[in-house]
Amino acid sequence: MSIWGKIIGGAAGFALGGPIGALLGVAAGHVVDRARRAPGRVGRDSMAAKRIAFTVALIALGAKMAKADGVVTRDEVEAFKRAFRIPPEEAAQVGKIFNEARREATGFEPYAEQIAQLFRHNQVVLEGLIDGLFHIALADDVLHKAELEFLRAVAAIFGMDEHRFESIRARHMTGREADPYEVLGVASEASDEEIKKVYYELTREHHPDRLIAQGMPQEFIDVATEKMAAINGAYDRIQRQRGLN
Repeated sequence: MSIWGKIIGGAAGFALGGPIGALLGVAAGHVVDRARRAPGRVGRDSMAAKRIAFTVALIALGAKMAKADGVVTRDEVEAFKRAFRIPPEEAAQVGKIFNEARREATGFEPYAEQIAQLFRHNQVVLEGLIDGLFHIALADDVLHKAELEFLRAVAAIFGMDEHRFESIRARHMTGREADPYEVLGVASEASDEEIKKVYYELTREHHPDRLIAQGMPQEFIDVATEKMAAINGAYDRIQRQRGLN
């Protein structure tokens, strides 16, 4: 069963707590007391709860990002559904959470803070969520200024510095616009050995198998696979430029 078919369950909402649990509870038609449920709390099945939290946070933050420019159109909602290939039979449930997050007065910060707490020892997963948000933002092939500012603010809550964020951003740019050195997060004057070292570290750190080991949904493993393709593509360009073997 796809992760999208599991996120609406009221039990998951009560187990997760915090703003993410409250959002699930409201979407499922339950009254949830946010104050009694600590933001970092998860249920007995910690891996499953975190997997659902990751997915709901992506939906909520995607909704908040769509609202960043002051207008949320049907095209943006449809772009979100296309970006993650949500099955038609689950689209209504996902749309319900998206619309609830879009309507409520709470800002994006509580959602980002809860995810940062849940995955505070796993930057790979946090980067995966930023990648997912970039994926949504670029569904219309344009990264708007308000979206970029939103993404930068979420990354800051996740504890990422500007250098790391710019490296993530560069991986999502296409064609000649993407600087291969920026994609790898290295200086253009770095030595061949430095570049090779960084490349091997990135391939080890961001390999999709690491997210699989963390129990992340397949939909986000696909995003991680695209990230690896960007990293490999950047290294290939540098190899050709420098004549590396």
